[in-house]
Amino acid sequence: MCLAIPSKIINVNGYNALVDVMGARREVSLMLLPEEAKEGDYVLVHAGFAIQKVDEETAQDSLNLLREIAEKLEAEGY
Repeated sequence: MCLAIPSKIINVNGYNALVDVMGARREVSLMLLPEEAKEGDYVLVHAGFAIQKVDEETAQDSLNLLREIAEKLEAEGY
């Protein structure tokens, strides 16, 4: 199973971007993104690559679901 995480672009530097995902910042590659990305855009990140742009509502819905799953697993001792 593959999982792509919605992340907000903080800064673009050529083919790389600094993204924020739930407070963690990472450098990702934009080489696989089929369209231009800019600061403030949300992208799906998989294995260090931004692979698709998404709108903010979709990104926030996905992040909320991931938080709920993590909280449930933590409550169950995983």
